[in-house]
Amino acid sequence: MSLAAGSKLGTYEILASIGAGGMGEVYRARDTKLKRDVALKVLPAVFANDPDAWLASSARPRCWLR
Repeated sequence: MSLAAGSKLGTYEILASIGAGGMGEVYRARDTKLKRDVALKVLPAVFANDPDAWLASSARPRCWLR
């Protein structure tokens, strides 16, 4: 889900894209309610549709460190 600068997501106004990777996209955004800039991470749809997918993908890197 790519968001364009100026678009709104809840109380957040997207200012710019910071980066993207396998776990989602990160945006510089403005919290219009608290009047401050924040980093906003948007996860891929697969994590919304399958809660276990997030657990499996986040646990995998920890296993490699052991």
